[in-house]
Amino acid sequence: MFTVCALYHFTRFPDPAALRGPLMELCHAEGITGTLLLAREGINGTVAGPTPASIERLVAHIRSLPGCTDFEYKLSTAEEQPFNRMKVRLKKEIVTMGQPDVDPKARVGHYCTPEEWNELISAPDVAVIDTRNDYEVQIGTFKDAIDPQTKTFREFPQWWEENKERFHNKRIAMFCTGGIRCEKSTNFLLGQGIEEVYHLKGGVLKYLEEMPQEESLWEGECFVFDGRVSIGHGLTEGPHELCHACRRPIRPEDKRRPEYEEGVSCHQCIDEYDEARKERFRERQKQIALAKARGERHFGTGVPSAK
Repeated sequence: MFTVCALYHFTRFPDPAALRGPLMELCHAEGITGTLLLAREGINGTVAGPTPASIERLVAHIRSLPGCTDFEYKLSTAEEQPFNRMKVRLKKEIVTMGQPDVDPKARVGHYCTPEEWNELISAPDVAVIDTRNDYEVQIGTFKDAIDPQTKTFREFPQWWEENKERFHNKRIAMFCTGGIRCEKSTNFLLGQGIEEVYHLKGGVLKYLEEMPQEESLWEGECFVFDGRVSIGHGLTEGPHELCHACRRPIRPEDKRRPEYEEGVSCHQCIDEYDEARKERFRERQKQIALAKARGERHFGTGVPSAK
């Protein structure tokens, strides 16, 4: 059983590059895999360790970094190793919005606990906006939530500009997987002059961890950026897998559809790639099968990163 740790923290790192080496060394020493992103605005990522103690040592190290003493994180478990390798990457942003004036360290929307969230989003004067990507929304979201149908988080500001008149005299409630995208999106809306902006503290992950299923307003599963693909209430692993051609989630029954060819296509992407591209996918799938026969993992089985 692997311990999965999802984390983010906005702080000021004067020299993120100087933090990369020690983080990589610690993760390699502890057998931790996954991805950590470093930028001048902070740290973000999801990793998995072979034991709870290995993750505890990583958490202690991160808490020693500038401004990270009180950073929060969420733990869950996975039966199999959810990542192929460890990556620590330097980025301009730890979650890409492309809005240089957005600064979650300055101010964000009102935080709501899972209990407060249910009451808030049931109010008639509240518009609930899902800030996640379209393929995430596809497998689960809150009842009656608005889907902006964005392919990446960077598209959200344009979507808001084109749709803001819909929300006149409405309070805005926003949510995402772990909370990081809402730190930026609520700051963005406050900068746009929206006075009452709320977001789900800890994101959907915290909600599914704490909210009893019989009281839940969540419908479906929650997409996660690791090998589990989706999780449900109690953070139990969901039924989804990834199409390794388009990296979108699919259910077991989707693999029985005529459009599905392992590693090559699914019903969502069958018409998106030409035959030359599909041949490259078939060759990659062949290499994956050979690696599996040798008891190894092929890097081509990775999961998408949050964008």
